[in-house]
Amino acid sequence: MDKAKNKQLQQFAYISLAEGVSFILLLGIAMPLKYLADMPLMVKYVGWAHGVLFMAYVFQLLYLTAILKWKFQRLITYFIAAFLPLAPFFVERQVKRMMTA
Repeated sequence: MDKAKNKQLQQFAYISLAEGVSFILLLGIAMPLKYLADMPLMVKYVGWAHGVLFMAYVFQLLYLTAILKWKFQRLITYFIAAFLPLAPFFVERQVKRMMTA
């Protein structure tokens, strides 16, 4: 795989990791603070960051699907992974394996 494509995969791995962390923070810290400690501001900021990272994840996923000619099944699997709390970490691991292969 050439350097440019490898760099795009590395970027997607970072985005996937960050998106997963932001999702965990949103569900595990910000939401409980909102509903249990009456601190809704945390959801605003963590939710905003998570939204930006989610959009970056989806855009990078679509871009990689186009340039690497990934199958539709991989696109759908990785897209659904963005909605499951721990799944982006598995996506990140798979992408890193692709980079070394």
